[in-house]
Amino acid sequence: MPESVFLLMDRAKSAARAQGKRVIDLSIGASDLPVPGELIAELESAARDPATWGYCLKSCTMRFLEEATRWYAGRFGLELDPSTQALSLIGSQEGLAHLLLAVADPGDAVLIPEVAYPSYWGAAALAGLEAVPLKLGEDLLPVFEELDPGVLERARVIVLNYPNNPTAALADRAFWARALAFAEAHDLLIVHDNPYIDMVYEGEAVSPLVLEGALERTVELFSFSKSFHMGGFRLGFALGNAEAIAALEAAKAPVDFNQYLGIQRMGIAALRLPPDRVLRDVQVFRSRRDALVEAMQGCGVPVSRPKASMYLWLKLPEGMDDVRFALRAVEHAGVALAPGRGFGPGGHGYVRFALVQPPEVLAEAGRRIAALLD
Repeated sequence: MPESVFLLMDRAKSAARAQGKRVIDLSIGASDLPVPGELIAELESAARDPATWGYCLKSCTMRFLEEATRWYAGRFGLELDPSTQALSLIGSQEGLAHLLLAVADPGDAVLIPEVAYPSYWGAAALAGLEAVPLKLGEDLLPVFEELDPGVLERARVIVLNYPNNPTAALADRAFWARALAFAEAHDLLIVHDNPYIDMVYEGEAVSPLVLEGALERTVELFSFSKSFHMGGFRLGFALGNAEAIAALEAAKAPVDFNQYLGIQRMGIAALRLPPDRVLRDVQVFRSRRDALVEAMQGCGVPVSRPKASMYLWLKLPEGMDDVRFALRAVEHAGVALAPGRGFGPGGHGYVRFALVQPPEVLAEAGRRIAALLD
């Protein structure tokens, strides 16, 4: 399993706090906004309902899956079968780990962008797969043309995530058409992790499932952690290729009994919220993005304005070690960031800011980091 630099950062934060220092923690990408009250009301009601207290088998998840496919059809215009093309998840992170176990065998290769959410690397290791980094271009999107033919013969899966954590990159429809053509040429399953589907400030988040031929080789994972601030409740769903969904269901069967029915009811209520409720929270993150970017630019730090997600991905000056810089930032600036190498081999020399503080706090953090860089 890959070594976690986040445990190192956690120790550094604890040490600083033990010395009485206040730490602005921008290292963890957990939404700090409140769960909508309607969702909490659903959970409170469900907790008093004895019908929710037992094990939850597949039939117990059908109302949730019907709502998930209804929501998807309303948003993207593609109707899916909730019984064969959808599956409930205990969070999309759990779903991805079980999916890799289900669709590839030990020794197979999985293609992962060289900068990616840390659990992708761990899930590949857990499944006994060879994780092959995909080089990123200047647009922070994967370059498919430079892969070794021998690797492609062993590859079974490509894992993608746009809007992206940590780079905040946004993939357009043209990119997804290239990705699908590449997957078709090499008989790969595309796994698209899509938790930031609503966190877009300029442009749009594309669902690759709607592309012609995508259902033959694509599974998309959705989460309630970002759009509805339900990270601790652990709920998500998978949509897409029926054969891969069936394999995922088979892998999950001996391991879990699905998420608590009361939390599924929260998910149903969340998917029924009017879009402007979600957009209102997105505007909160937009204002935070602007505050951080403008503070750093005002101090002479060249940062670009992210188009999506809840992160800012900063390239450090040439030769600067990202872990050492992040440790110094905690100790000397009182700001906790995520070192880039924790996100894969392409992350060396970068740090990630999570927009999980109010604008004025982010602006102060930006000024402190700028001073440290100077």
